[in-house]
Amino acid sequence: MCCISSFYVFVTWSQIFTKPPCAFILFAYFFKIFFYFSGVGCNSVEKKIYVHLNYTFPCVRLLNATHQIGCQSSLSGNVGVLHELESEENLDWVLTSGPNPPYMVILESRLFTRSIMMKLKEGSGRVAGVVVVAPNINPPEGFSPHTACPNDNSGVYTENYDPTLAHCNATVWNPLGNGLAYEEFDFPIFSVKDDNDTRVIRQCYQDHNRRVNGSNPQFPLCAMQLRSSMSAVTNTATCKRRNDINFSLTPDRVCDELGDFNIWASSRPMNTTTKGHKEFESVVIAAARMDSRSFFFDIAPGAESTASGIVTLLAAAHALRRATQEAPPNRTILYTFFQGETFDYIGSSRMVYDMENNQFPLDLDNIHSVLEVSQVGLHSDSKLWLHSDPVSRKNSSVKEEVEKLVNGLKSASAGLNVSVDEPDVSQPLPPSSFQRFLLARPIPGVVIGNYRSSFTNRYYESMYDNAEYLNVSYPENMTSEEQLEHFPETVKTLTEVATLVARALYVQAGGNETQLANITADPQIVNQMLYSFLVRANNSWLQQLVPTDFTNHLADRPTNFYVGVIQYFSEPTTLVQYMLANMTGSVVNVTQEDCQKQREDKDDDQSKHLYTYMWVQGAAPPNSTEREGFCVRSTVHRSIAVSPAFELHEYTTSNYSTWTESVWKPITGRIFLVASHDLEQLRPDFFFFFFFISVRLTVSLKILID
Repeated sequence: MCCISSFYVFVTWSQIFTKPPCAFILFAYFFKIFFYFSGVGCNSVEKKIYVHLNYTFPCVRLLNATHQIGCQSSLSGNVGVLHELESEENLDWVLTSGPNPPYMVILESRLFTRSIMMKLKEGSGRVAGVVVVAPNINPPEGFSPHTACPNDNSGVYTENYDPTLAHCNATVWNPLGNGLAYEEFDFPIFSVKDDNDTRVIRQCYQDHNRRVNGSNPQFPLCAMQLRSSMSAVTNTATCKRRNDINFSLTPDRVCDELGDFNIWASSRPMNTTTKGHKEFESVVIAAARMDSRSFFFDIAPGAESTASGIVTLLAAAHALRRATQEAPPNRTILYTFFQGETFDYIGSSRMVYDMENNQFPLDLDNIHSVLEVSQVGLHSDSKLWLHSDPVSRKNSSVKEEVEKLVNGLKSASAGLNVSVDEPDVSQPLPPSSFQRFLLARPIPGVVIGNYRSSFTNRYYESMYDNAEYLNVSYPENMTSEEQLEHFPETVKTLTEVATLVARALYVQAGGNETQLANITADPQIVNQMLYSFLVRANNSWLQQLVPTDFTNHLADRPTNFYVGVIQYFSEPTTLVQYMLANMTGSVVNVTQEDCQKQREDKDDDQSKHLYTYMWVQGAAPPNSTEREGFCVRSTVHRSIAVSPAFELHEYTTSNYSTWTESVWKPITGRIFLVASHDLEQLRPDFFFFFFFISVRLTVSLKILID
């Protein structure tokens, strides 16, 4: 049975009281209400009442050891009269003088500032929610809802390590960070695209709510309902306790821990069955992060903050494939992609924890050094900065290895259109996965990025850190196939950076420098990866590299780099896994059955300890629609990227990430007209009266018919 809406009753009674009263009209309306409650025409009536918003992106609730952040609505959703905010001075109407609160505030992106949002938060009794209209072009002034000091308190720089470097005392890495993404709002905040939905909202506002000649708008007024009800409250310890005490036969969770998987591969086979220390094994870790975020759920393009590093390291691994096979260096290169780094280094802290507890095929003693690829999208100049830790460099052996790595990077840049330099040696490391390794012990390492003392990324961890900002664009008249063959300027610069990283890694691993001229990144591979991450994953190149059952997950949109929760599929993790396998692995001539059973043939029971086998669908030959699949053998593996806090059940710890995501009810948005408050108060009386009359008339008619 449907539930009658306030708008439906309002429309019905408006029509009755504005037409001449007559028995026939009243009789018709009695039956209209009766049939409505009998389930007749519910969908068609609802469509006439509501305009549903199709492309909305909500702000959701996250929790950690101490508090909660994000947004929420009431269980049934928040309803408010639409008001389009034209300037910050116009806030008085919403917060004080407007006669019909609460208001659902529509904001242009230029007004989505900390100043305005905090004023709306303070006046939340008159604010039902906020709708932010996402622009088609990025705001030139920049915008970062992250904090000015990302991952403060979760890295190596604490009062115990070096108080002068803690809390970004020496360097504010993200100066544009306004911290909005880490505030709590007790009303829903949605983002909508500047498209048909937005035009419908604005037209409704113009027709019904806009003040004319200074007079207040008259009823009916245009209103909006936003529903994003969150189940978890207070902090992670509270929500995990509520998860545990649910006695239902089908228990409902109220929150889930953030996390997914790390992806890693070694430049030569390594037995993954045996855990812990490996004798005579020395590895150089080449690292990048796989996640990003923004203020709104499901919008995390991470072009510069994440994709530039992923693509660079993948292209470097591809460039090193032949050299590491034909002239293997003394040390193993471990290509590592960490997940969940935005939220207090989930992936890197878990790998370090596993290494310390013999739950990983290596331990910390096997690590020779670390080279981490941070944000490397080059804009106005072609300079990269080599960051290292001033505290661990006080150790003479660490200092010596760091200097070797720095010199190797400088030498590798010779002949390339990229220059490298060091900042002040007293400057701390930027936010990086490497910090979690330093927390465990002094390890030589360098973080390479396009910034000296603060991020050049004006849109760090925001929805504007997209293809446009990284200058990845294609002529409009190009097909997808043509775009895969077109090289934007960014492709050329990232190819140079990938070549630099590959050559430096080879030398750092003990490779012969005579091989360096043969180590060059492929610009076509770089372009195909950038296109897949920043434009659309559903393209002919990537379709060849994945299994048939995964093609349905390839989206016609940019990749969402938000880490998500462990229970659900993660798009970037899976894409990186298949890309890395194809970049570093080789095609082997085995059947699909043997490939899927992780073996070379039916008698092989050893290869599965050294390799991973993936059957991918391949390409269709000319004049055919049937693809020719093949088996890829690689050293690519997954390892869990969930904070150790959840394994240890230490939900209030400050040593590890404790971030969780609230479970929520269906998220929806819709607009409709509302009646005046006086008519709303009369509605229950009218409803029961006419419902009673309609039932009596129905019974009387049935008696007459009988």
